[in-house]
Amino acid sequence: MTKADDLFKQNIKAILEKGVWSENARPKYKNGKIANSKYLTGSFAEYDLAKKEFPITTLRPIAIKTAIKELLWIYQDQSSDVNLLEDKYNVRYWRDWVIDDGKSIGQRYGATVRKYDMINKLLTGFKKNPWSRRHIINLWQYQDFEESKGLLPCAFQSMYDVRRAGEDIYLDATLVQRSNDMLVAHHINAMQYVALALMIAKHCGFKLGKFFYLVNNLHIYDNQFEQAKELLQRTPSEKKPILHLDVPEGTDFFDIHAENFKLIDYEPVKPQLSFELAI
Repeated sequence: MTKADDLFKQNIKAILEKGVWSENARPKYKNGKIANSKYLTGSFAEYDLAKKEFPITTLRPIAIKTAIKELLWIYQDQSSDVNLLEDKYNVRYWRDWVIDDGKSIGQRYGATVRKYDMINKLLTGFKKNPWSRRHIINLWQYQDFEESKGLLPCAFQSMYDVRRAGEDIYLDATLVQRSNDMLVAHHINAMQYVALALMIAKHCGFKLGKFFYLVNNLHIYDNQFEQAKELLQRTPSEKKPILHLDVPEGTDFFDIHAENFKLIDYEPVKPQLSFELAI
């Protein structure tokens, strides 16, 4: 059992047995019913990527290429235009969050990255001083929330530090998330930001180090309890999946594509489970 599978089962058990119920929940299912959940606060995990500990479960298939394409939409295209996401990447699950303009999710995610030039500032910061403790991307911008409607960012902050081990310099990354639909999105979000760390590391010439993942509200929706119990019964794969970015060191951040990523030794348990998303 991988570390990710072990933590996944621990968190499922903890939420089902010790979690508390949401009150005055914001999201709804497509039939209009309020999407209540059981949740825990303050979930934290640490993965040593250099030692091949990757935050992806083998208890069910995770669509890693789709997740990475969404990441590129946010941090390379720097867009919140859902039409671009669908036409360029064939990723279609954001349509339910389109605002009144009929095409975008508002001044959110990629639009915020573009507005404040976050990626270029981050990469320039590493070039000027890799050892700075100020390598941060923060999508929680109140001015943007006032500018337009739209879902507030869930995975909203990432932070980066370098450290030397012998002759090598490692890039460590931290993801902070306010809210996480654990059965559906936990490993998707984690692996997206591992992919982002890989892209930054390749651009800067660093090795991939550790990944820290903090979720403030980790929850399971009330229509997912049977799927949660099924996941607890599954036997995980014995192999340890590894996300590899197959480009030369020094490759420009904006020249990296989804096809450059390879998920090695990934043999998830099937069949896939079905989940109704809370909107």
